[in-house]
Amino acid sequence: MCRTVDLEQAVLARNDRTAHTLRAALSARGTTVVNLLSSPGSGKTALLERELVLARERSLPVAALTADLATENDAARLGRSGVPVKQVLTDGLCHLEAGMLTRHLDGWLPDGTRLLFVENVGNLVCPASYDLGETLRVVLASVTEGEDKPLKYPTAFGLAQLVVVTKTDIAEAAEFDEAAFRANVERVNPGVEVLLTSARRERGLGALLDRALAAADGVPPHTPVMARVPHDHGHAHSREGEHAHTHDHHHDHDHDHADGTGVVAHTRS
Repeated sequence: MCRTVDLEQAVLARNDRTAHTLRAALSARGTTVVNLLSSPGSGKTALLERELVLARERSLPVAALTADLATENDAARLGRSGVPVKQVLTDGLCHLEAGMLTRHLDGWLPDGTRLLFVENVGNLVCPASYDLGETLRVVLASVTEGEDKPLKYPTAFGLAQLVVVTKTDIAEAAEFDEAAFRANVERVNPGVEVLLTSARRERGLGALLDRALAAADGVPPHTPVMARVPHDHGHAHSREGEHAHTHDHHHDHDHDHADGTGVVAHTRS
């Protein structure tokens, strides 16, 4: 058991060093990373697609990297926005790591990219333990997932610098209790902002992009109480809560389906 814990700590420590290096390198290029975490089916792909379209309309230099266990569906959807998109297939790995991100960005990330949105694998356990060199960590949850989601996944929500609620157009049908959800978020992460969105009805559209731009402009993101090991650019990371698993074939990915085409780059980790 001790050897397992020691191995896990060594893996996470190595990841943190790589993330620190990546953050510094991207900062020197003027690029800010936004790490998006959620459960499968949260609607983060739909919301991100709309935000990318808005960014293009504003002539903002942004890009997106999306990770899944299999299929290129999400990259095809995001590619419809017209911004540079890259698909990473993890072949069963339940999360992205800083080293993987570094390899996939090498030679691909366009010069002058101001914001890089990273859509992590659909999973709120493993990705929560891995710093990707991000400046802003965002956790999303749909109204159909239950108001107690933050209590069930305290590390993911406890380390979030922004919480986004999706699919609010069906909140009434889902009997979503907004006050209860906000109270539970506050229990694990006092003071974090909660945004209400609906990609279908365009509620809150642009808010995520605005928060990302603010972080890129140097506005310090929210610092979670759980965060204990501060990094540069205001990001912090913790090892408390759920255990990190280096491999897990039981965590599924976001099952959103592609119904359009886009020019995407794809590779395997």
